[in-house]
Amino acid sequence: MPENPWASFPSQTSVPDSLSELRADIPPLSDRMYFNWGASGPSPRTVVSASNAVLEYHEFQAPAGAGMYPVADEIFESARESIADLLGVSTAEIALTQSTTEGINRIATSIDWDPGDVIVTTDLEHAAGRLPWTRLEAAAGIDVRVLETDQGQIDLEALEQAVRDAELLCVSAIDWIYGRTHPVREMVQIAHEHDALALVDAVQAPGQRPVDLHDWNADFVAGAGHKWVLGPWGAGYLYVSETVTETLEPIHVGYRSVSEASGGRYEFYDEAKRFELGTMSPGPFAGLQTAIETIQQVGIDAIHEQIQSLRSRFVDEIPHDRLRSPPESPTGLITIQASNPESVVEQFDSNDISVRALPLPDSIRVSIHAMNTEAEIDALHSALHATWE
Repeated sequence: MPENPWASFPSQTSVPDSLSELRADIPPLSDRMYFNWGASGPSPRTVVSASNAVLEYHEFQAPAGAGMYPVADEIFESARESIADLLGVSTAEIALTQSTTEGINRIATSIDWDPGDVIVTTDLEHAAGRLPWTRLEAAAGIDVRVLETDQGQIDLEALEQAVRDAELLCVSAIDWIYGRTHPVREMVQIAHEHDALALVDAVQAPGQRPVDLHDWNADFVAGAGHKWVLGPWGAGYLYVSETVTETLEPIHVGYRSVSEASGGRYEFYDEAKRFELGTMSPGPFAGLQTAIETIQQVGIDAIHEQIQSLRSRFVDEIPHDRLRSPPESPTGLITIQASNPESVVEQFDSNDISVRALPLPDSIRVSIHAMNTEAEIDALHSALHATWE
């Protein structure tokens, strides 16, 4: 076994360094106009190769070398460093998870709830940010307040009223329905002014714009890499601020949660790793690390600027009464009106165009990433206008 097996994996030495190279490294884009990144982004070949290389090394060579657990731990720690770097935080504040949903559930089951405790959320949240609280309503007798928005616009004065006696605020940085960028720092500040904790679902943010979690000042942030970051399924993260880590006692515990254990006694880590549990595959985390390295090599600012440019080109040709997302929002998520949305999605799919329907009435969502092209935007315009005639 080489001294540093991670450095020997071929994917670590060659990742795309331009948008054109990145596009060419994503096989589905060669014969499909893909506009569903907000659901899941197909990974580049280099990302899949990294996952496969690590998995093969772990299964075929590690057993006769350093051992499967030490090799997996090395890969997990390397991925943790990359995630922390992407998000602007310390490694001690990052727990590895398999999804955003898992991260939110880890927090939901680590707070000592009393009957009548209040959680505030919005009508914009994905099931990942809603179902854990629904379950706690039944299991722990908490009160869930769902703040209604005006086409995705959060009223900060209404939010302030709602959190006055709350224990927790759960919101999205960029919502999945309208694609709005929400004022996370201001919402977190309002929560903290009323002694409420703040949890942010950030899965739609990293990969399409720069992110600095310390600037948000949230207590918890959950996300995953399989959307805009271009990582594989099964690799996510949970940020836990060092200021609150030791105030939480996870219900679930395993060998990855504890710094020491003997018989029935154990000691939780004094950092975010206390929210990890047991055996995970190292493959997805090797893929996520390579995906992060790829978008950083291409340039996150360059990616963000290209998304904005393509979004503007798209929105400028959409009739105002068809547009349900704010025209000025700087994200790649755009929701538009479409009668019989499921039929439109099927029709587009038969023409090699990927979009998705939404739970909003008569709505479809287009997700534009920097690897899309102006020609694809124009072709999408033509396809949409044909459905409106």
